[in-house]
Amino acid sequence: MPLNAPKKTDLPRQLLTVKEMAELDGCSVKTVRRAIKAGLLGAIRVGPGGRLQRIDPAAHAAYRAASR
Repeated sequence: MPLNAPKKTDLPRQLLTVKEMAELDGCSVKTVRRAIKAGLLGAIRVGPGGRLQRIDPAAHAAYRAASR
């Protein structure tokens, strides 16, 4: 088995919506979208046509660390 293979006991990570991240950081949804567009915050496109954006908690932590 490869070293980085996911274990069956590993739970999938919960992705954050743009709104949830804005609430956690105490900012507006528009601010979060600007950070994504500027490349400061990594986001994943999901849903029909890739219209929705989700943020991995690790990307959120990295963004918060970089913005301090």
